[in-house]
Amino acid sequence: MNASGRRVLPALVIAVTLGIGVLIGTVVSHGVRAAKGNSGATSASPLPMPSPVELSNSFSQIADKVEDAVVNINTETTVRVSRHNPHSPDGSTFDDFFDHFFQGGPGGSSGPDSDFRQQSLGSGVILDKDGFILTNDHVITQQSSDDKQVDRITVSLHGDDNKYKARVIGYDKWTDLAVIKIDAGKPLNAAELGNSDSMRVGDWVLAIGSPFGLDSTVTAGIVSAKGRDIEGGTQGQFKRFLQTDAAINPGNSGGPLVNLAAQVVGINTAIATRRGSYDGVGFAIPSNTARKVYNSLVTSGSVKRGAIGVQFQAQSNPSLLRSFGTDHGIVVDSVQADSPADRAGLKRGDVILSINGQPVHAGDELVAIVSDTDIGRKLRVEYLREGKRATAEVEVADRNKIIGENRGNDAAEGIPGAAPEAGGVLGMGIKNLTPDQAQDLSSQLHLESKQGVLVADVQVGGFASDLGVEHGDVILSINRHTVTSVDDYNKLQGQLKSGSDVVLLVARRNGPHGFTTLFLADRLP
Repeated sequence: MNASGRRVLPALVIAVTLGIGVLIGTVVSHGVRAAKGNSGATSASPLPMPSPVELSNSFSQIADKVEDAVVNINTETTVRVSRHNPHSPDGSTFDDFFDHFFQGGPGGSSGPDSDFRQQSLGSGVILDKDGFILTNDHVITQQSSDDKQVDRITVSLHGDDNKYKARVIGYDKWTDLAVIKIDAGKPLNAAELGNSDSMRVGDWVLAIGSPFGLDSTVTAGIVSAKGRDIEGGTQGQFKRFLQTDAAINPGNSGGPLVNLAAQVVGINTAIATRRGSYDGVGFAIPSNTARKVYNSLVTSGSVKRGAIGVQFQAQSNPSLLRSFGTDHGIVVDSVQADSPADRAGLKRGDVILSINGQPVHAGDELVAIVSDTDIGRKLRVEYLREGKRATAEVEVADRNKIIGENRGNDAAEGIPGAAPEAGGVLGMGIKNLTPDQAQDLSSQLHLESKQGVLVADVQVGGFASDLGVEHGDVILSINRHTVTSVDDYNKLQGQLKSGSDVVLLVARRNGPHGFTTLFLADRLP
C-alpha cells in the first residue's frame, strides 16, 4: 500500500465509527420516545408539594371567627378544712377525674376547721348574643360537694378588660353541662353549634379555651375516636365522648372543640392523664348532646328525661343472651319497686326485645328511646320470660324522681368466723350469709325464700374477677339455679364444664340501705 492509501485508511475508520455511533443514538432515542409515548403513563398527574400555608390560614381564620365567643370563667367559693383531714376540705379527697381541669388552691389559712377561699378556672362558649354561655357543670360546682354551686362566678370576654358577674340558668349532672348568663350591656358574638354526628375519625379540630388561665389559647388536632365511654355504668349513659388529640389542659374545661367550618362540635370536658396535664388524650361532649341540654336549660331551667325503672348491663353479652334463649335484647338485672316497670309487671330476668316494635340490641338504644319519650306517655314493651314472649304497656316517668343521683356501691360486711370456701373454676371465696343478712337481702329484693352466699374473696385474674364480681357481692344463682348455701354453690360449680356459658345473678349493695341485682355472664375457658 502506497503512502496515499495509508493516509486515507485512518480517516475511513474514523468515519465508519462515527456513523455507527449516530445509528445507535438514533435507535436509543427512538426507544425513549416510544416509552414516553406509552398510553398508560400519560394519564398520571404530577404529585404536588403540600402547602402548609393553606392549612395554617384555615386555622387562623377559624380562630378569628370563634375566639370572641370563648370566655374565661373564674369561680370562687368558701371551703372548710376538716379536722379529720386537714389536707382536703370537708374531709373529702380531690382525686375526682375532673379535678385536672381546675387551677388554684387555698388562699389563706388552712388550719383545722378554718375557712379559705378556693379559686378555680374554666372556659365556656357564648351561644346567644344576649349572654347565654354553655360550660361544664363541674366548672360551677364545688369540688368538695356533689351539688353545691360555687359562691361567685366571674366571666372575662376576649378583648374586654371588664369582669362580668354570671348567674346560673340551669345545670345537668348526667351530662356535666351547665348554662350561665351574663349581662354585658351589648350584643355579644355567639358561636354556632355544628353537627357532631357528621364528624369522622381523622377530621381536623381546634380546641379553644383558657388552659392554666391563659385565655384565647388555640390548639389543633384531630378527632381520634367517637362514642367513647370513659365512665361506664349509669354515669356514662348520656355521655359518649368525642376523643381528640388536640391539647387540652386544666382550664380548658367547658371550652369549645371546633371543626374547620368554625362550628362547635364538642365541649371539652375531660382528659386521660397520669401526670395531671395533657398526655395526648382528651374528651369532649358532642354538640348534638349539648344542643338538647342547652335548649332544655334555657327554656325550663332543667332537663327532664324519661325512665321506667329497670337496671341492666350497658353492653350486650352473647353468653347471657344465649342462656335466656335469644340472640338480642336487654336482660333486666333488677326492677325498682313501685316504678313504671314494676307496676307493668316486668321482673328481674325478663329480656326486653323491642320498644314500640323497634328491636333493641344494646343498653344505649333502650336508654335513648326511653329518655327521649315524653313523661306520661306509654311504651309497648315486648319481652321474653321463661322462653315465652309477652308485651306490657309501660308509662314513662321522670328519671329524676325514680332514680335520682347515683349513690355508688357499698360493699356488704364480711362475716366473722370460719374461713371462706375458696378456689374452684369460678375463682371465688364464699361464705354463708348470717340469718340477719339473709333476712335483709330477702326483704330488699322480695325473694320468696332464703337465697345467696357472700363473696368474701375474688382471686386476681380468675374467672369471677374477669366477670366483674366484687368482694361483698352476694351470689343468688348460677346458671339460673338458686344458690342457698355454700354446699349449693360448690355443687353447681362442680357441674360447670370448660367452654360452657356461665351466668351469675349477683346482688350488690347500692347505698347503705339497698341492693341492686345484675347478671354477669361469659364462657368458661
